[in-house]
Amino acid sequence: MDLKDLFSKISFDRKKEQPSKKDAPSHWVKCPECNALMFFKEVENQQNICPKCNFHMRIGAKKRIESLSDKDSFVEYDADLKPVDPLNFVDKKSYKKRVDEAQKKTGRTSAVISGECTINSKPVQIVVFDFAFMGGSLGSVEGEKIVRAVNRAMEKHQGLIIVSASGGARMQESTFSLMQMAKTSAALKKLDALGLPYISILTDPTMGGVSASFAFLGDIIIAEPGALIGFAGQRVIKQTIGADLPEGFQRAEFLLEKGSIDMVVNRAKMKKTLSDLLTMFYKETTQAS
Repeated sequence: MDLKDLFSKISFDRKKEQPSKKDAPSHWVKCPECNALMFFKEVENQQNICPKCNFHMRIGAKKRIESLSDKDSFVEYDADLKPVDPLNFVDKKSYKKRVDEAQKKTGRTSAVISGECTINSKPVQIVVFDFAFMGGSLGSVEGEKIVRAVNRAMEKHQGLIIVSASGGARMQESTFSLMQMAKTSAALKKLDALGLPYISILTDPTMGGVSASFAFLGDIIIAEPGALIGFAGQRVIKQTIGADLPEGFQRAEFLLEKGSIDMVVNRAKMKKTLSDLLTMFYKETTQAS
């Protein structure tokens, strides 16, 4: 064979051969805390916890539900509820466009997934925030889903778990979103009056109107290690008080030390912890009745 013919069959178009950054497979995960480079399957198998430093990376609502509920036990409710634009709000983009983009990105209609499941065979109503949907912000739909979950818990005489991951109330709905703080708090008061348990789980981040309302109303308040929890941001607080903030301020361990939360639980142990708490609560409820 002619040497010229041999090389003519080889493509030297590097641009054609190289996959785009978007298409190229990413098999490695870099820990934001310790910068360790790990195979993604290794991280996935440990529920997105860094095996080197125990840093808890953020996970989506679907994975969260899978990690907490018994296999195939989760049943979703109110999936058809969608946000509306009561104020015709526009900043850099219209609110309607932002919602459309979030729905295409996540495949969900709102920042909350609510439903019923069992945790080690114990039935419970569960609400999980998805930070990927507009920063897990609290709007009218999210508040309505929480209230409906509370109502189902009262009807079925079950406990309620809310897993928060939110930047706070959704500014595009203005007062409509702020009213969800009062609406959800009032519903949880009714749950408490029946002696039914409400367990609040705070993940990274839990901020703004969410932390200022239902997130801190739990009978038991649990946080994941290292979770950012608070109302205003650290920069705003520092500028307001004119002083440096203490080490670890607004982190889960700091709040535990100051008595603001009840426990910090590793994600891998969260299901067992919830099961134990539900067993205790349900036993007390049965004895009381």
